[in-house]
Amino acid sequence: MSAVSEEKGKKVKTDAPEESWNLRLYVAGQTPKSITAFANLKKICEEHLAGKYRLEVIDLLKNPRLAKGDQIVAIPTLVRKLPEPIKKIIGDMANTERVLVGLDIRPVSR
Repeated sequence: MSAVSEEKGKKVKTDAPEESWNLRLYVAGQTPKSITAFANLKKICEEHLAGKYRLEVIDLLKNPRLAKGDQIVAIPTLVRKLPEPIKKIIGDMANTERVLVGLDIRPVSR
């Protein structure tokens, strides 16, 4: 799949595919920590990955077997499946800088 970029009013085809982020947030029910983790993560993704991410929330109270596949030992845990390599962050995602560094997201330069 190739991306299309604009250059001086002309559409130019490039071979570089647009980067896609596949994230999974493992939680245990609607606890305050789980809700906070989701809200913080959603805000970070909208600010830094708008239109380029897919966020899947997995409730381990409903599907405990799913924890084994990603070796989840604490919750909430965020797993970055794509782009590789796989990365994990544990906690409520309140420290934006830590999440950005942990996911290898480069903040928008200001």
